[in-house]
Amino acid sequence: MANTYTQLYFHVIFAVKGRRNHISKKWKDELYKYITGIILNKSQKLMIINGMPDHLHLLIGTKPNCNLSDLVRDIKANSSKWINEKQFIKGKFEWQTGFGAFTIGQSQISKIVNYIKNQEAHHTKKTFKEEYTGFLNAYEIDYKNKYLFDDE
Repeated sequence: MANTYTQLYFHVIFAVKGRRNHISKKWKDELYKYITGIILNKSQKLMIINGMPDHLHLLIGTKPNCNLSDLVRDIKANSSKWINEKQFIKGKFEWQTGFGAFTIGQSQISKIVNYIKNQEAHHTKKTFKEEYTGFLNAYEIDYKNKYLFDDE
C-alpha cells in the first residue's frame, strides 16, 4: 500500500483542578484560540472546543503518529502557563491531573460537535461529575470513584 489513510477522532475532556469555576467568559475565547494554536502546532486538527467554567471538551482529529497523552499534556501545560502569565485569576491556575478521551466514529462527529457546542444548555440538567461518569459508563470504562476527581 503506497499511502496511509486514517480517520482518528477523540473527544477529550479535562477539568480545572478542584473543579473550580476559574474559566471566565471574559477570556475563554482567547483560551480557546490559544489551545487551537497548540493543537495546530502539533500538526493535529481541532474540530471544536467549548466548555464550562470548570472544564473543557475538545474534539480532535489526529494523525496516526500522534501520542494523545503527550498532546493533552502539552495542551494543559502550555495553556495553564499562559493563563498564569496573563494573570486571568488570582492565585495559580491548574488543570486537574488526568483526562478522559473517547474515540469517535465518522458517523458520530455531528452529534459530538452539537453536544460540545451546547455545553451551557446541557449543564442546566447535569453536573460535570454526572456528565463525566456518564461517558465512562457509556464507554464501559472501569473506574474507582475515589480516584476520579481531585477535590482539594
